[in-house]
Amino acid sequence: MAIVKPFKAIRPTKDKAFFVASRSYEEYSKEELKAILQYNPFSFLHIINPGFKFEKNIKGKERFGLVHNRYLEFLEENVFQKDEEPSFYLYQITKNDFKSLGFFCACSVDDYRNNVIKKHEDTIQDREELFADYLHTVGFNAEPVLMTYEDNETVDEIFQRKIERKPEYDFTTTDRVNHKLWKISYPEGIEKLEKAFGGLDALYIADGHHRSASSSLLADLKKSENPNHSGEEAYNYFMAYLIPESQMRISEFNRMVRDLNGYSKKEFLIQLDEHFRIEKRENGLCKPSKKHEFSMYLEGEFYTLHFRQTNHEFTDVLSRLDTQILYKTVLEPILGITDLRNDKRICYGYGKNNLIQMKDLVDSGNFAVGFSLVPTTVQEIKAIADAGLVMPPKSTYIEPKLRSGLAIYEL
Repeated sequence: MAIVKPFKAIRPTKDKAFFVASRSYEEYSKEELKAILQYNPFSFLHIINPGFKFEKNIKGKERFGLVHNRYLEFLEENVFQKDEEPSFYLYQITKNDFKSLGFFCACSVDDYRNNVIKKHEDTIQDREELFADYLHTVGFNAEPVLMTYEDNETVDEIFQRKIERKPEYDFTTTDRVNHKLWKISYPEGIEKLEKAFGGLDALYIADGHHRSASSSLLADLKKSENPNHSGEEAYNYFMAYLIPESQMRISEFNRMVRDLNGYSKKEFLIQLDEHFRIEKRENGLCKPSKKHEFSMYLEGEFYTLHFRQTNHEFTDVLSRLDTQILYKTVLEPILGITDLRNDKRICYGYGKNNLIQMKDLVDSGNFAVGFSLVPTTVQEIKAIADAGLVMPPKSTYIEPKLRSGLAIYEL
């Protein structure tokens, strides 16, 4: 059974929610960051980028302390307020033709450790420890772990009744994304949600593997510091945003490699022929249309690579994954890329126009070859997580992408 708990969120006041909400720090250009920090005193970016106040780039534990201080300032100045009753927070994001409706809750560290919360990516120990130190110093979760669950009729009914009422927040950001948030604080609704999720065998991490791993480390640390540890303290949980499978959108990452590992074009194509039927395409941009089919852009020309399954033995669900097939048949044995996460010869692209961008980057000479894949499915993610296996890095680009600062969980 999966445990979900309501919590007393720290949230911006209604008149400031629009100004507080921010995208992930890495998504902003330097120019955008400077403008927002200079002209919007309520942006959550002031908390996570506290060095702006001191006109210097501050890193490490010194930065962690300043993050905590900026957070306290937002509380003292009533930019943030703490809710009086524990609640679930229903959050809807609408972007063009894509709408996602999920909710913020607290999930159990024990569920993560006991594999009720399932993962499909490896984590890096140094990053886990660094983020655990960060959480220990700042004392709050602001970035939820994005998780998905099998669509549930009871949960859907509660949500649909709630969204008929006036939301706590309703605003549209400058990128034309609409955001709405409702509180679910009435006992009957909370009890029904807890019971519905208690009947689920598993939750699946979509994005936030390092955040959940770090929360587990933090719980151990806080337990060692607390002689009266009971297991019910806030640090035994972490903030998550849960969405049904039908509300999640998965896109592909392209792979671009800077050179052909010493091969000429002709030699490279001969190497590929061992595993693929190669079809040269004559008409413009070319995207793959089904699993085990890849689009390749090389020296101004698109090719479709049809995987020869008769020459390959699938041993498990991971071996059937397209990103794994490309890695095991092309990237590692032919192009010599063994470390998909850190090798500087490979880069990844995503987004609406990523095929055009891939073509432009190859045409410019920055890369020698590019590969496009069909998106991984939620069924593949779940199958790999259920089997205890790990996907190659950059196998999925998952939406929705949440705004920071709208709900904060104090540890």
